Amino acid sequence: MTVDSAPAGAAFQADAQEKLAAEMSSLEIAPDTQQPTLPPHRSHDPQYNQKRSDPFQFGSRYLGEEDDVFEFNAWDHVETDDAYKEYAEQQYAMQRQAPVSDFDKMRFNSDPAKWWNLFYKNNTANFFKDRKWLQQEFPILHRMTREDAGPVTLLEIGAGAGNTAFPVLAQNKNPKLKLHACDFSKKAVEVMRAHESYNPEVIQADVWDVAGDDLPPGLGEGSVDVAIMIFIFSALSPSQWKRAVENVYRMLKPGGEVCFRDYGRGDLAQVRFKKGRYLEENFYIRGDGTRVYFFEKDELADIWSGKLSQPADGDPTEGEAATIPPSFDIEELGVDRRLLVNRAKKLKMYRCWIQGRFRKK
Repeated sequence: MTVDSAPAGAAFQADAQEKLAAEMSSLEIAPDTQQPTLPPHRSHDPQYNQKRSDPFQFGSRYLGEEDDVFEFNAWDHVETDDAYKEYAEQQYAMQRQAPVSDFDKMRFNSDPAKWWNLFYKNNTANFFKDRKWLQQEFPILHRMTREDAGPVTLLEIGAGAGNTAFPVLAQNKNPKLKLHACDFSKKAVEVMRAHESYNPEVIQADVWDVAGDDLPPGLGEGSVDVAIMIFIFSALSPSQWKRAVENVYRMLKPGGEVCFRDYGRGDLAQVRFKKGRYLEENFYIRGDGTRVYFFEKDELADIWSGKLSQPADGDPTEGEAATIPPSFDIEELGVDRRLLVNRAKKLKMYRCWIQGRFRKK
């Protein structure tokens, strides 16, 4: 999409965007004055109410044509409509035309750990919610924490403040579970070690860069059964992906598994970025200085299956004959599209995440 650089063209573009935004009925809908009778499975009667289950089950609430979109706070597997797609493409065009300056690009890319340390320093009392849903989404985590699971080693990469590690420990009944929690940020590791549930006999928290040269303290090659990567791969520059995958491959035992979840292209967080945040295609700088990438499903499949590590002609180049690129079997890889709604303001918000399981060959 091109934008006229002349004043008249700019005015036309602004008018077009305002018109499109006004026409996006998917983002603002007037309340319905009629109150149709709801079928039992949608009823707010406690006997049938599906607004909340314990534990909550993702992926089972479908939006039908007859449903009131504002009855619940979220709907699963909702495709974006044409108006939103057009609006998103206009946003991407605007972002590309006003990228991060070369000075800021160097500033943010040269020392990303600095910005994550500031993030955890400034958000000590406002961290992400505990991810209690992980054992539902990745059943292997439940199996590893059963009393009879035996000796197993679990590694969380990008552990942050422990929002995954500590819920796993809270459910753990396996006396032989060993959990390693690593993060790029020194401040995040300090927060984990200060947590009331931190027990060095069960959990070890360390500073580690997944795209660095070394493996985490206390872990050698082929020592990890399962690695968890939740919203961490997106914080890496595309130039770091290959090394990160290689390091994960080195640590996992043969048949070891990666539990993966991250941002998908078209997520509301990407569409909302304003001018001066675009680093490169699908890669941005947040307001707090941290970086985030938004993935395509096929792109992730190529990264983890080893296709991106192979020369275009399929033959190793000189000096690479003895090098076998890390290769994972893609056990599962799906796009999680969710529609979140603000029932008070009648707003609709499209989220997009990609979730998968990759097994070391």
